[in-house]
Amino acid sequence: MNYVLIDDHTWRSLLPLTFTRPVSEIRIGILTIKEKWDKFFSTECSYITEQYLSEKFRIKKEPENILINSSVLPNPALVNEISLLSCGEALIKGNIFIAVRLKSNQLTQDCVFNLTEFKVISTNINFLKITYPWDIFRMNGEALQLDYNLLTYEKKSLELSKTNNILGHENIFVEEDVKAEFVTINATTGPVYIGRHSEIMEGTIIRGPFAIGEHSVIKSGTRIYGPTTIGPHSKAGGEISNSVIFAYSNKVHDGFLGNSVLGEWCNIGAGTNISNLKNNYAEVRIWSYESEKFVKTGLQFCGLIMGDHSKCGINTMFNTGTVIGVNTNIYGSGFPRNFIPSFTWGGTSGYSEYELQRAYEVAEKVMNRRNRSLDL
Repeated sequence: MNYVLIDDHTWRSLLPLTFTRPVSEIRIGILTIKEKWDKFFSTECSYITEQYLSEKFRIKKEPENILINSSVLPNPALVNEISLLSCGEALIKGNIFIAVRLKSNQLTQDCVFNLTEFKVISTNINFLKITYPWDIFRMNGEALQLDYNLLTYEKKSLELSKTNNILGHENIFVEEDVKAEFVTINATTGPVYIGRHSEIMEGTIIRGPFAIGEHSVIKSGTRIYGPTTIGPHSKAGGEISNSVIFAYSNKVHDGFLGNSVLGEWCNIGAGTNISNLKNNYAEVRIWSYESEKFVKTGLQFCGLIMGDHSKCGINTMFNTGTVIGVNTNIYGSGFPRNFIPSFTWGGTSGYSEYELQRAYEVAEKVMNRRNRSLDL
């Protein structure tokens, strides 16, 4: 069977993280949403996404296909119900489209908005679905547990060195070629997954749920409170709480990051601190690209949402509920605005447009340092 992950209106409500990716390329838990579906179905899913993204994230069509909502996270029960769909049947829960099995000639981005030509089947199965950027850290604990079960099923963990101080050994899974000495890990509060070729330096304290991706590094003396995910090829340090860092990003130095999401190729300057709680303990409001205004999150704790390739200088201070677009460069004293559009350069002393060519040049240098190339 051919599986295609389709973006619906949720793509807009997840901006700025989806400016540079389909929804299914968002990381939550341990894996990206696409990686989860790939593993459940033992295949390579393709995409239906925004037109400008489809040049990179392509669709694959077969005579029969199963189209899946890319903002829905799989679990065994849901995967089973999708597998049982016959051609012409659509699976929903309430007003949420989950999946539809259809012919190649029916495979369009609009088909999920009009299901009248399909036999609709309702399900009572519970599942996770992300709709807003803050859902990523809010649901990260549940998603991490699901991924942990998926990745460790019928596999045996490697052992950490005896120099480490471990609580809850049974909830820790260690992949190959991991470096970790004199580290304290408390996995009684949730599972801890340590990806292959990663390194956790001495003096680090980790409280699960927690995951570190392959080839990532946690610097000495780091304090991490779960549910937190450090994506592949990233570096982390300082104090981090209930946050998700996508691949190839750096938050290396001292400073606090809490209830936040960092996209790929981000860099947080030394001493940067993010407020995740308002002084009056009020509900956090955050900028919505879809509504073009600040909206309620329903949360008391919400820190920073940062799009891909954005950076901030040393000792930057971000207010509660700050949204940073793609390819911004923020620096200077004081608190910058709590919404900064993409391709912005500056800080409290003033902002200017980040010239596209200069942004490309910096991105190319940054990616070359990780043996990756900028593909325009």
